[in-house]
Amino acid sequence: MSWKQTKDAPFFVGYLNAVPKQLVTFLLVFSVCFAGGLGIAALALSSTQNDPGNGGFQWGNRFENIGIMELRPYPVLRVAADAGNPARTYMLAGQGKRGVFNQVEKHENGFVAMRGVPVKRGDLTMIQVGRVEAAESEVTGFTPSEPIPLGRWKLTGEICDGKCYAGAMRPGQGLAHKACADLCLTGGIPPVFVSSGPVENRNFFLMADKDGNLLGDEIKPLLALFVELEGDVERLDDLMVFKVDLAKARVLR
Repeated sequence: MSWKQTKDAPFFVGYLNAVPKQLVTFLLVFSVCFAGGLGIAALALSSTQNDPGNGGFQWGNRFENIGIMELRPYPVLRVAADAGNPARTYMLAGQGKRGVFNQVEKHENGFVAMRGVPVKRGDLTMIQVGRVEAAESEVTGFTPSEPIPLGRWKLTGEICDGKCYAGAMRPGQGLAHKACADLCLTGGIPPVFVSSGPVENRNFFLMADKDGNLLGDEIKPLLALFVELEGDVERLDDLMVFKVDLAKARVLR
């Protein structure tokens, strides 16, 4: 076989410095189709994922307020109504994957001055506490309201940690977030139940056990799953509290 015949043959010879035109064309078409296929596959896969939401840290809107510290059963800050704004109850979290029990339990039922960064997603606002100390003065005439019972409900949805769901991590729910949620709840971050249906226009609930106490490791097997929970719902200012009876929990998928 002559040099010219070898050079023009439709196969590659390693010791030659030329690639046959047919092979160049094939590789070009294959590369374009392969890259396009990867793009289509990535688009199709991403379209099946849950929207991570628009939550996140509100760095430009630092939180600074005076209120009453309560454990219900997780730490919350009760803030009085003012200037036409209704009274509010804020869930609290520490830095990273930690709660704030150690920082605030000595201030239980007392007035505190708090600074922090809001983590906000829709109607859910959690405060990442930076500094908390006994307030130098009290808010005159402020007596927090008692929780308002809203009856017994059976709700479907997902158990998340409140800080990540509010926007500290994205996504803050689903199987992709299961390990992170486990660590956050172990560290004392308040758990929230994100419901597929609203109760008085709210789809998230601070969780407690059926007696209103802290939840422990018993909720971990239910994380990142679509579950049905039953329990009593209470409204604490603008915050909903779901006191779940885990003995009646059902995994739906």
